Amino acid sequence: MVDPERQNTLLELLNTTPVVNGAARDELADPEAAKAWQRAHGGSGSAEELRHLVQARDVLQEVLRGTRPATSLAPTLEGVVYRPRLSPEGVVWELDAPAERRLAVEAVMAWSALQEAKPGRLRPCANPECCLFLLDRSKTNRARWCSMAVCGNRMKARRHYQRTRDNAAE
Repeated sequence: MVDPERQNTLLELLNTTPVVNGAARDELADPEAAKAWQRAHGGSGSAEELRHLVQARDVLQEVLRGTRPATSLAPTLEGVVYRPRLSPEGVVWELDAPAERRLAVEAVMAWSALQEAKPGRLRPCANPECCLFLLDRSKTNRARWCSMAVCGNRMKARRHYQRTRDNAAE
């Protein structure tokens, strides 16, 4: 079972590198903004934690775009252990990871859980000018854009313009 909160955190992390006014922007490049993001997601806000988080984010983005293999994530998971613990409700799995890598490890674990439970649902936006990702929660698994209002409309308008231009040229 994939924790919806971890799914959302993973998607938020992947989408910290949007294209704004035609230029790529890294929302975690500003130390204060990064610290706020880390703390809002249960982190300490340390520079070391941020370094691991950004590294994991960058590799996850490349894995999802198909430019790197999943094995590229191995350094993030090095020395990490998932331990079972019995509770009144049953078996609970606890993550044992160095504190400065915990957020990065949780992101990789959320990605892995999604790959297993909902393969292909987490993917890049189909707009080649967009750097965002989407988690397709639709029944048909046919969502293509991070936002129908932004990328979807742009791509449809482009296709329409291309069709009308091609028809006018004939």
